[in-house]
Amino acid sequence: MKQNANAPRLEPTLGLTTVVLLVISSIIGSGVFKKVAPMSEDLGSPSLILLCWLLAGLVSWMGALTNAEIAGMIADSGGQYVYFKRMYGRFFAFLYGWTSFAVIQCATIASIAYVFAGSVHSIWPLPELPLSWQNMEFIPYALEDGTIAHVFSPFKDAGIKLLTIGLITLLGVVNYNGVKYGGFIAQILASTVVIAIFALAIAGLASAEGSWANIQQTITIPKVENSLFTALFGGMLAAFWAYEGWNSVGFIGAEVKNPKRNIPLALTFGVLLVMVIYLTINFVYLYVSPVTEIIANKQADPNSIPAVNMALKIFGQYGGWAIAGLILIATFNCTNSTILTAPRVFYAMAKDGLFFRKAATVHPKFHTPGSSIVITAIWSSVLVLSGNFDQLTDMLIFAAFIFYGAGAFGVFVLRKKMKDAPRPYKVVGYPVIPALFVIFCAVIVTVTIDDKPREAGVGLVLIASGLPFYYFWNKRAKEEGLVEEEH
Repeated sequence: MKQNANAPRLEPTLGLTTVVLLVISSIIGSGVFKKVAPMSEDLGSPSLILLCWLLAGLVSWMGALTNAEIAGMIADSGGQYVYFKRMYGRFFAFLYGWTSFAVIQCATIASIAYVFAGSVHSIWPLPELPLSWQNMEFIPYALEDGTIAHVFSPFKDAGIKLLTIGLITLLGVVNYNGVKYGGFIAQILASTVVIAIFALAIAGLASAEGSWANIQQTITIPKVENSLFTALFGGMLAAFWAYEGWNSVGFIGAEVKNPKRNIPLALTFGVLLVMVIYLTINFVYLYVSPVTEIIANKQADPNSIPAVNMALKIFGQYGGWAIAGLILIATFNCTNSTILTAPRVFYAMAKDGLFFRKAATVHPKFHTPGSSIVITAIWSSVLVLSGNFDQLTDMLIFAAFIFYGAGAFGVFVLRKKMKDAPRPYKVVGYPVIPALFVIFCAVIVTVTIDDKPREAGVGLVLIASGLPFYYFWNKRAKEEGLVEEEH
């Protein structure tokens, strides 16, 4: 998009430390505190659970290492959208950007902010509307088991939803007023979360409640007995939710100091540190609480959080409150980081004429994509009111891996298309590391289509819903001379 040379622009203000902490902030939400419970039910073995965390971490790290090469070459706002435009052209880049807006990024904002509000509700019950209002639901559809669900349930859990929307609005205002404010929040809160998790791990290891016998305990799970591979794969998918978000730092490339050096470093070391954190704290969960106890707690209360239960065993009631507070900090921080990074994708799309025009503007005083932030906050809030953001996220998990795989394969594409371009960082283990990551993404997509064809089909429909918008916006962009020749 042709821009006035004097028009306000995004400014590089974020240093390496802030960017590393943004990577951590974008990843660590609620998953690290509770995913060990469903994994215990599915695997029944501490060693298998830890293996799943390790394998999911290594796969995510391979993705980050691969992504780092491209981020070092193309350091601009929009991250993966801009990379895809160079790799495969405008159409595929638009499909990624549209899917990020319609579901992946905005549903992530809605989901994590909702966990924050739900955690507040568990401590201080929030007001609710009368049942006659809560039961008002719209646009029914049938589930696989024959039951009826609804697309839009705006009045159910109204207190939690209003607080969720309030949090999204608050953090939207913070990030509207400057990337440095969102970055500062990420610095403070991510550091707090990391220190607190390691402190909890040390306390757990030093506790009299812990025992090596708990680590060695294994119970028979039919799923594991029938197919160890299938069980491990399912456990890894649970762990992947906790690793989600590692690639979002590339979205803010134009606002990072020395981005061709700092973004690859942040991706490499940020994901590695998160993997160490996850392995450490999950080992401690299993060291303090035997698998049978974790499973029993979850069966008694599906919303049971292993981190809270462990803190209650070690410290009593005050420990449970402390972990509840830590979950609030982590989800608040993760919501902030996603609101900081995601709108840059839609800003980059709008500059190319492939999104709402207003989203291409930069605030003259705050130097942020203010309109894009507002649009992101509004759509995320609509998803909150719908009450179906979790289902949408589940349906698009496989789509996220389509784009992850395409991004990793793009390393091979750009090595040919841009063979002479400077590469401050080259992925280690090329071509093995990116090839392994591409293969793994292909396996996840294939297994999801085979195992959950309905969810995969709906996901593809959601992706395809952007086609009319692409036709309209691309036609308008051509008429206005905004389409650059692609090579």
